Amino acid sequence: MTASPLPVAGPRFRLPAEWEPHEATWIGWPHNRSDWPGRFAPIPWAYAEIVRKLAAGERVRVLVGSRVEEERARRHLGRTGVDPARVEYFRFPTDRGWTRDFGPLFVRSAGRGGLAIARFRFNGWARYPDWRKDDRVPERAARALRLPVVDVRAGGRPVVLEGGSIDVNGRGSLLTTEECLLDPSVQVRNPGLGRKELEAVFREYLGVMNVLWLGRGIAGDDTHGHVDDLCRFVDRRTVVLCRERDPRDANYRPLEENRERLQGMRLEDGARPEVVDLPMPAPLLFAGRRLPASYANFYVANAAVLVPTFNDPADRLALGVLAELVSDRAVVGIHAVELVWGLGTLHCLTQQQPAATARG
Repeated sequence: MTASPLPVAGPRFRLPAEWEPHEATWIGWPHNRSDWPGRFAPIPWAYAEIVRKLAAGERVRVLVGSRVEEERARRHLGRTGVDPARVEYFRFPTDRGWTRDFGPLFVRSAGRGGLAIARFRFNGWARYPDWRKDDRVPERAARALRLPVVDVRAGGRPVVLEGGSIDVNGRGSLLTTEECLLDPSVQVRNPGLGRKELEAVFREYLGVMNVLWLGRGIAGDDTHGHVDDLCRFVDRRTVVLCRERDPRDANYRPLEENRERLQGMRLEDGARPEVVDLPMPAPLLFAGRRLPASYANFYVANAAVLVPTFNDPADRLALGVLAELVSDRAVVGIHAVELVWGLGTLHCLTQQQPAATARG
């Protein structure tokens, strides 16, 4: 299968690649204990370590629901040695903590280069009932930052899109999965919107000329196929794709099928993407359920690439692969065994805000 070409028309905006310079990273302080049943106690400390690593290279903008929650966050961050001058708090109520999927998606004007927030909607992954507070965060952020909001619509109706369902190289190519965005019966985000309609949305609002449609996501993923658990750009031409070596594992066939797809795909300039294998950790289970443990859920910050680790022999190999590919910043492991009990890790928790002026 090849990438889907789009009609020729100038895009209005561009979604920068994650490795382009950030002004800040947004993260929602954890508060929903049901996300980590029986394992919530270590979660704030894991967040504090994430913030400590982020703050070394950029501001961190923390979503808190109340004064009390802000005080708790300040205590955890203070004890972890985070410079308080590098952290800002925004009292925006949230339902959950998965900022990648509901947080502000910052795009750059194709003409003047200024930032705006692309206002996609969020509906709890078309699965959970608690999402209305999360859905309001982009507009609240736009008001706080005094940025324009671009209402994303297709056929006159709002478009639902989570940040974890896409990944871009910043030059016009986008990775996503058919399972997440095109399944007609399971967790349907946009009933009636098909491939062509979504590609037109990506072009107009994200500056995407070339969509690389993969198939299925990994086992245990409650989002039904988010691409940030299986395949990611690390530069404009290179992707890492998770590879499962055990043919008996549930992830083996879907990941091999995605590898076969990528072999026939092209980037926006007609070049083949370079595909590098990223290992998978051994299966992690909670109450008999497979958890979506994946090294592909890394986050590229200004000062470091933060990579989830799982007390697994493959941790070192995954860190080594990414260190070979990303040479301009440190590659740092973050213990994520407790985090993944919430069915997500580092990329799911974070959302980048590009630097105000394009550079790099």
